[in-house]
Amino acid sequence: MEIKGKTVLVLGGWGLVGSAICRKLVPEKPDKIIVTSLLKSEANQAVGQLRQEYPDHDPDFFVPYCGNIFVREEFKDLSREEILSNSERRHVLINDTIGELSEENLKASTIYNLLTDYRPEVIIDCINSATAIAYQDQFQSSRSLMKELDTARKASSPISDQLVDSIERMLCTLYTPQLIRHIQILYRSMHDAGTKIYVKIGTSGTGGMGLNIPYTHSEEKPSSVLLSKSAVAGAHTLLMFLMGRTPDAPITKEIKPTAAIAWKRVAFGEIMRRGKPILLQDCSPEDPYVIGDSLELKTAIKTKKTDEPLRSVFIDTGENGLFSRGEFEAITTPGQMEFVTPEEIAEDVIYEIKGGNTGHDIINALDNATLAPTYRAGYMFHSAFSRMRELESEHEVDSVAFELLGPPRLSKLLYESYLLSKRYGSFAAVEQIPAEQMSGELYEMIKSDGRLRSEIISIGIPILLPDGKSMLRGEDIKIPPFRGESVLSANHKSINAWAHDGWVDLRVANMTLWKSRLCEIKKMTEPIPVGDTSSRFIYTKEYWNNFETIEPGRVVGWIFSYEEKGLRMKA
Repeated sequence: MEIKGKTVLVLGGWGLVGSAICRKLVPEKPDKIIVTSLLKSEANQAVGQLRQEYPDHDPDFFVPYCGNIFVREEFKDLSREEILSNSERRHVLINDTIGELSEENLKASTIYNLLTDYRPEVIIDCINSATAIAYQDQFQSSRSLMKELDTARKASSPISDQLVDSIERMLCTLYTPQLIRHIQILYRSMHDAGTKIYVKIGTSGTGGMGLNIPYTHSEEKPSSVLLSKSAVAGAHTLLMFLMGRTPDAPITKEIKPTAAIAWKRVAFGEIMRRGKPILLQDCSPEDPYVIGDSLELKTAIKTKKTDEPLRSVFIDTGENGLFSRGEFEAITTPGQMEFVTPEEIAEDVIYEIKGGNTGHDIINALDNATLAPTYRAGYMFHSAFSRMRELESEHEVDSVAFELLGPPRLSKLLYESYLLSKRYGSFAAVEQIPAEQMSGELYEMIKSDGRLRSEIISIGIPILLPDGKSMLRGEDIKIPPFRGESVLSANHKSINAWAHDGWVDLRVANMTLWKSRLCEIKKMTEPIPVGDTSSRFIYTKEYWNNFETIEPGRVVGWIFSYEEKGLRMKA
């Protein structure tokens, strides 16, 4: 259809893809573009940036709108916890989600009022709906509920207020009712608003990878929460497929990227987590935290807090947060998530709206219609990566890991390989050093380099010392994850598991593993014929810089692909 003169609503317009789509829309001369985001500051920032980039347009051409479109309008500016912590609001939310869809519920919803107020002919939905719904973590809610029920049974007492609270919270996190109600209201709202076309930017939930995906937030592998996101994304696609077969519904399309989406900017500055800077902490090697019969998941007893924020070089991936150079290289390693640029997604969206056929519309072709990693992204990777290296040199920092991407195992492996790189430099040097000597030398390195030590423990990654009983840690640790209990029993087996999942491990056994790991990497190049310059092989000697350097992101990408069997099957 013709975009010129139409009102276009971009849901999630502050985000990486939403911003790119807004820019691609401008040359098509719509009547106005409504740019939405969850927070008022984000919506205003997005519109302010667009007005600055397009000063010749009337300021009212870009219209900011903020709020949570998944709840009723009176709740749209409240955080989820503000809703769930209030009994009356919880009851309303449960009824809105699980009860019958009444006219009152429909017209009280945020999305209905947004659509009927502006009556957009075109809607482009860039909100990661699957994440918004699935990352409420139904599993944790279930565990909390089961714990409260067990407590009530043991006490043989009447139902407690806390149990009621847990049950109601559980009802508020049920995925399927929320998704169904969202689609019901969206369909009715678009019908009443006269919307002509709806394009969804969806997700596979795993960045295009399979059940062997190595990325989690410290859950089991594959992660139940992550697979819930994929399950919700799949259900969402099928519900939109049905909406696209409904005669009085708008034309419905979905573009589903199957790669990481990047990037917004490359810079040096404070590393933010949930809108707040990560503050540096320290734990003295002279007075380490000693692991006894138990391990406290949260304690400041051995931790010295500072007001200094963690500052480093980062690449901003929009809604997915800030990645270090190591994390960016690991996730974009061939065979991992790789990435696609938001501009390519935006081009597909505009082309589909105008009646073109990109071959990436999931609604028309549920199979073979994913947007895979691209040549452009691969070509531009070098630009982003080189700029990050330049900024590292300029600011005299090494961008290793921030623990915002997850899992903690990624950060642990990045820092361990970084320590090897910083201390020994090359594959050959690591091969020649006995594991016992490596363990001692890396420990001395940690003891003497307070800044390095602080950066590791401040992101929630403890350092297990060579004795296997002592650790350096910050107040919070990512592994083991919180599962409703703040103090856990500790023994040799559990320490081994925790060290594997997310502790920098200075023990001799881990040094031995690293030596064999680098040896295995070198072995992969042996079958490559001398002088072969074809496209057949990726992991050549040139890829590894002739083994003269140890690149943490590259090494960890290889570990995830081969050692942990997390290699993606399709491009």
